[in-house]
Amino acid sequence: MEKETISRSDRFTVLNEKGLHTRPCTELVKCLAAFDCEVNLFYKDYTVNAKSLLGILMLAAGKGAKIMVEAIGEDAEEAVNSLLKLASNKFNIQY
Repeated sequence: MEKETISRSDRFTVLNEKGLHTRPCTELVKCLAAFDCEVNLFYKDYTVNAKSLLGILMLAAGKGAKIMVEAIGEDAEEAVNSLLKLASNKFNIQY
């Protein structure tokens, strides 16, 4: 019997005053490193691997940017939920 592919997608808004610069991007990558699923971010015309610091930085997403996240794999649900929680906490960045 073939395994069912688990996928989850959602959207988050960048709340950080300075947008997704190096520090919040690093927190995002660290958060997702614990998951085996594939995670991609979609913003404007870009699609990037959410586990790639340079990929996320290429988005140049400022405050207020609405970013779609999609995860595929066994732990997709947990990965997306963790990312959404991190984003709602401004990626644990205090200015």
